Amino acid sequence: MWYEILLYVLLLALGFVLLSKGADIFVDGSASVATKAGIPQLVIGLTIVAMGTSAPEAAVSISSGFAGSADIAVGNVVGSNILNVLIILGLSATIVPLAVRKISHILDIPMVLLATAVLFVIGLFGFINFIGGIILLILFVGYLAILFINAKRAKKAGQLEEDAPIKVMPVWKSIIFIVLGLAMIVFGSDVTVDAATYLARTFGVSERFIALTIVALGTSLPELFTSVNAAIKGNADIAVGNILGSNIFNILFVLGLTSLIIPVPFESKFLIDTVIAFVAVLLILLFSIKSKKLARWAGITMLVSYAGYFVYLLLV
Repeated sequence: MWYEILLYVLLLALGFVLLSKGADIFVDGSASVATKAGIPQLVIGLTIVAMGTSAPEAAVSISSGFAGSADIAVGNVVGSNILNVLIILGLSATIVPLAVRKISHILDIPMVLLATAVLFVIGLFGFINFIGGIILLILFVGYLAILFINAKRAKKAGQLEEDAPIKVMPVWKSIIFIVLGLAMIVFGSDVTVDAATYLARTFGVSERFIALTIVALGTSLPELFTSVNAAIKGNADIAVGNILGSNIFNILFVLGLTSLIIPVPFESKFLIDTVIAFVAVLLILLFSIKSKKLARWAGITMLVSYAGYFVYLLLV
């Protein structure tokens, strides 16, 4: 019995690695092809690279939807959003105060709040169907359009920071990267969902709990490593924007796309988690509206808040 549990824990870890590295490889190959096709780096950064960070969540949600594990499909996204804010930003701000840019107050935070509120309203119906998915994706396209317009204006004004140069590879190598990356993401998502479902049943906990905690942490590992590493190196000024952007992509792109492929049941308990995700983003606004930064005390408060949320999950 114990060796089976150990095997599935290792499989879960393997799934997380495949998802993370597969997303990186897929983005590298896709960005290279897009560059060769003459697509501006600005567009690549706002689409391919940004969506690549949400690829693990998308793959797990779609895979769990087909596997009949709806709790993992929704819990993975909502749990990732809560963890992104309270754990990743909380930990990063505890290491070094995080600057919150004006654009985050004007666009990103309101957009996360809107997306979360829309998800809550859709969740009241008990499922996210095709129409719900269309609504989420329309909001997603609108958000991308606003990002693109703002980025073009900033570039003209000389205020846009240049992204790291995209590594251009031969076409054949780029195609291999795309295919290999997709294969790793698909296989990794299947392994992750199967292992998470097995562990939930073995330990007698709900798939909701596993999805909101362990699976959410696994699919958020790229954001965790990036943000904490940036904080340690003193380059944490973009951490808040990246996390907020990831949360927007998770709800609008991941759940929107998943519900177009297969209807996603939305258990009533997730309404509470969605409210917590909403409040977590409100904390960013409240803590930074005057100082324009997340101070260490704010980071510690966010970590303590997550601890309280975790205890709640254990009790319900």
